[in-house]
Amino acid sequence: MGWSRATLSPVNHVIALDVGGTGMKAALVGADGTLLHEARRATGRERGPEAVVETILGFAAELRALGEDRYGEAAAAAGVAVPGIVDAERGIAVYAANLGWRDVPLRALLSDRLGGLPVALGHDVRTGGLAEGRIGAGHGADRFLFVPLGTGIAGAIGIGDRIEAGAHGYAGEIGHIVVRPGGTDCGCGQRGCLERYASASAVSLAWAEASGDPDADAADCAKAVASGDPEAVRVWQEAVDALADGLVTALTLLDPRTLIIGGGLAEAGETLFTPLRAAVEERVTFQKLPAIVPAALGDTAGCLGAGLLAWDLLADRRPEPARRPTDPEVSA
Repeated sequence: MGWSRATLSPVNHVIALDVGGTGMKAALVGADGTLLHEARRATGRERGPEAVVETILGFAAELRALGEDRYGEAAAAAGVAVPGIVDAERGIAVYAANLGWRDVPLRALLSDRLGGLPVALGHDVRTGGLAEGRIGAGHGADRFLFVPLGTGIAGAIGIGDRIEAGAHGYAGEIGHIVVRPGGTDCGCGQRGCLERYASASAVSLAWAEASGDPDADAADCAKAVASGDPEAVRVWQEAVDALADGLVTALTLLDPRTLIIGGGLAEAGETLFTPLRAAVEERVTFQKLPAIVPAALGDTAGCLGAGLLAWDLLADRRPEPARRPTDPEVSA
């Protein structure tokens, strides 16, 4: 049965964009967090940073038009999550190596393209962590740490229903804790960083070398571990041990109630979580052991988090309720 806009009540919603190195995920998100509409598009980074920005702006404008047509009213706000260094307060995408941009005033550009719509800008991992904390695996935890294990390793520190960005926007960069002093060179300029040993890309490189198959990746390593391949078990355990070392450092500093592990490596399920829980437990002394759980939202976390940023922006802009003047006859 078809529908007519005239017969439907308007649906209040926001635009959410999650920009990655190769692709963008987008959604229209309802006030209750429902994904009303989802779409994907290539980022097109091979065309250069200016083209990437234009793709983002055009995609957002299409979503705004679709929302007006399908749901009977314009989006109330927009939220966008991007990788790299982000100045959320000023709305500037400062730097992203995989997108090639520097100092892009993305919030202002998006707001202008969307007719003055309020726009919130956030860091991709912190935005995904916001969603996991509020409506995903960390729901109900007053303190959590979200660590996605992908091409690199980052982290989002959850306090209450907010994510701690730090004084300069760099909080949570657990991937650059040095776990193997003097070890493998890292792009950050240090040696022995956690992400050089325990990210999905690090495991892929180690297993490709150990197996002699240049096309082998972390998922192949996990399958080999599950089948009992001793060389795969060695590669996997080295990554787990490095990860446990980094996580124990983090939980010593942060004392989270819940530790949420996501990203590609977490897709191995208990092949990762069983030895990881054991390795962390072996290393703690006085620290309280947090619950170590898999992320729940998968690759929708970024979009859901961007939607939450947009709704938070609207909530923050609501005027304070008017105060009732004190009755002069009863005032002190």
